[in-house]
Amino acid sequence: MRFAAPPTGQLRWQAPQPPASVGGIQNATTFPPECPQGYTGVSSVNPFEKRSLLRRDTDSEDCLFLNVHTPSNISSNASLPVVFWIHGGGYTAGNASLETAQDLVKESDYRVVAVSIQYRLGLFGFLAGQEVNDGGALNAGLLDQQFALQWVQDHIAAFGGDPQRVTIWGESAGAGSVLQHVVAHGGNTQPPLFRAAMMSSSFLPFQYDYNAPIPQKLYSDTVDAANCSKAPDTLECLRSTDIGLLSAANVAIAANNFYGTYAFVPVVDGSLIVERPTVTLNRGQVNGEALLAVTNAFEGNIFVNATFFANTSYSLADYVSQLFDGLNESQIQDTVDLYSNVPSLPDTLSQAEAVMGESIFICPTYYTLRAFGANSWKGEFAVPPATHGQDVYYYYESIYPSVRTFNNTDFLNAFSGAFLDFTVFLNESDKINGSNITPQWPTWDDDYTEMLFNQSTTNEPVVETIQTDEQLLKRCE
Repeated sequence: MRFAAPPTGQLRWQAPQPPASVGGIQNATTFPPECPQGYTGVSSVNPFEKRSLLRRDTDSEDCLFLNVHTPSNISSNASLPVVFWIHGGGYTAGNASLETAQDLVKESDYRVVAVSIQYRLGLFGFLAGQEVNDGGALNAGLLDQQFALQWVQDHIAAFGGDPQRVTIWGESAGAGSVLQHVVAHGGNTQPPLFRAAMMSSSFLPFQYDYNAPIPQKLYSDTVDAANCSKAPDTLECLRSTDIGLLSAANVAIAANNFYGTYAFVPVVDGSLIVERPTVTLNRGQVNGEALLAVTNAFEGNIFVNATFFANTSYSLADYVSQLFDGLNESQIQDTVDLYSNVPSLPDTLSQAEAVMGESIFICPTYYTLRAFGANSWKGEFAVPPATHGQDVYYYYESIYPSVRTFNNTDFLNAFSGAFLDFTVFLNESDKINGSNITPQWPTWDDDYTEMLFNQSTTNEPVVETIQTDEQLLKRCE
């Protein structure tokens, strides 16, 4: 269903607007077109150089749609909890058809309403710079998500959902989006748009002020790629630029970023995101009553190019200096020292993977857990290979059976069930399924207790409590 007007023409880089009123019955039986897709960085150096890649045929700027799935046996007076899914993809790729939200309804024993959304991506959703601030809207993709959350507040009751019991959930950039809404308006969005938050591998890349040098450089690169550099009003020129040219720029600029990083991501805009999220979290200011957060055992591995380290002259300092382009020599050495003496990281490649995974995925998760205090639960997904994104195969059981490495019913009920239990009860001590094998799950602030979800060497489920590694927490500090 359309939840906002097409963000085209003069609505490019503007806040989402209500859709036009259309009479009659509308078909809502197929998935919508995906938003224009971008790319992850593949360059060996930072910053970027220019390339040319083509727009996908399935892309459309007219992509602000959402999907609603309800239990088939829902009663006319139902008021069920709502799970609101935000897809991942580095803020540059993905769509609402990747994961079948009806699986969540089934896995909840038909006790929730599921909503999945689309939002503007790449430069269409996250182009920043002084010019965008002056003539448009920053963080347009986040504003799309917020607009969809408001749609749920206004309309979900008509589908049997309770607007007072909305839980937002996402993976990777979807979980990063959840984090952004947790800290939105300094952690005090009024009226509230959701009751609770769930984050799977929360993605928090470097979040600059909207007019800092890097966002400003990305704006200039976009203007150059669109042949708008000589226009008296470059933003207006971009609004009139052909979608094909912008899509090519979107992909090329992103691909030229340093390997495993993303060009167009949220910024501090001074309105929705008033400061760096870590600052808000450190004050304990959050939207939402409770948090469930899960990380994977090896978050950073797929974002580090192992071929860099095939050359023995490429050092951890080389990697750190490219990843953290703002550090001075002393800070680079401090980072190298921090990761060079960890027993579980025996070589330079594993150290680089830990630097990436901990700084951008794992540590931000712990910062958020700490902000929620006694109302937070932490899980660790460790089924091999336990790299970033592997957990999604277990949330959406109908579409990923062939790629799951561990198709154990008890494990699936325990792991995927944890998120639906939380949506319904807001407490991991209460279970929808009475045969759930998960033991008592304390809150994270109780001695830094986590729930491990793993597979034994004899292919049995391992679901047990563990304690967060104190050395990991020190590295996060």
